[in-house]
Amino acid sequence: MLKVKQVSQIVGISVRTLHHYDEIGLLVPETTTEAGYRLYSEENLKDLQQILFFKELGLSLKSIKEIISNPEFDHRDALMLHRKSLEEKKRAIIQMIETIDRTLDAKEGEIDMTDKKHFAGFDFSEGEQYEKEARDKWGDKAVDEAKSHVHKQETKMAERMNDIYRDLATMRDTDPASQEAQQAIATWYEYLNEMGTYSLDAFAGLGEMYVSDERFKNNIDQFGDGLAAWMHEAMRAYAEQNK
Repeated sequence: MLKVKQVSQIVGISVRTLHHYDEIGLLVPETTTEAGYRLYSEENLKDLQQILFFKELGLSLKSIKEIISNPEFDHRDALMLHRKSLEEKKRAIIQMIETIDRTLDAKEGEIDMTDKKHFAGFDFSEGEQYEKEARDKWGDKAVDEAKSHVHKQETKMAERMNDIYRDLATMRDTDPASQEAQQAIATWYEYLNEMGTYSLDAFAGLGEMYVSDERFKNNIDQFGDGLAAWMHEAMRAYAEQNK
């Protein structure tokens, strides 16, 4: 048996959160001592793992409680479905990274790429199968709630990206290698690394695409004429200055 503080340290969530889960009946400790200490069993930890998985999918605590309290809920089935989702995300991310690498090589004249190969990694049809399985197991309400959460997160990310573009557009008349410009472009580098992993060379290579690919250039220049070219120079300078 583990005390609440021990569970908190092992899992990395606060004691207050565990107390809250107990109070709402989501994760009730196996037992409570006469002194009032909550004691958690191995089964409690398994339930907690599932709770955190479902939270990651964007489900509310109320929906999670309904799912895991269902007599037909099966830990193994849930874990397998979570694993399928993560494997699909992993496959898509790996393919996108490979697509970026091939695109960078193509820009340097090392390989030829078809238009179709430029978009490898953007087919999420297998994700639809995962969604169907999730709906069958946990119901439309839980899945719709999760999708709504993801959509809100994507909207927030898009809004933040647009804000960064707007801020950079106000600086496009400055020297791209200046300290002020470099501090601004660092925000873009940090944002990209929140979504994935960009080395300094990859960052500079992405900047090259902003001027060599008309699609990139036209989209970015919507925020201000010449922004794509300015970002290209600023990103190249940032890579050189931070190596």
